[in-house]
Amino acid sequence: MLRTRCGFVASQKVGGAVKRNRAKRLLREAVRARQSSLAPGWDLVFAARKPLADASLSQAQTAVDQLLKRANVVNL
Repeated sequence: MLRTRCGFVASQKVGGAVKRNRAKRLLREAVRARQSSLAPGWDLVFAARKPLADASLSQAQTAVDQLLKRANVVNL
């Protein structure tokens, strides 16, 4: 069975190493919560933006949910 793979990137525009790593951790956790509902066979890349470095997990989860619905890769 094909599995959906996810990649996470954050450029230096997001901030220093600590902020970049925090932004990627938030994205990973938000996607991990939705992993079971992702359509199989996709390769997704999530690029962190500057506001994400200071966001909460619930804000990141909301943003990821909106992106996944917009990309039509969620099986609901």
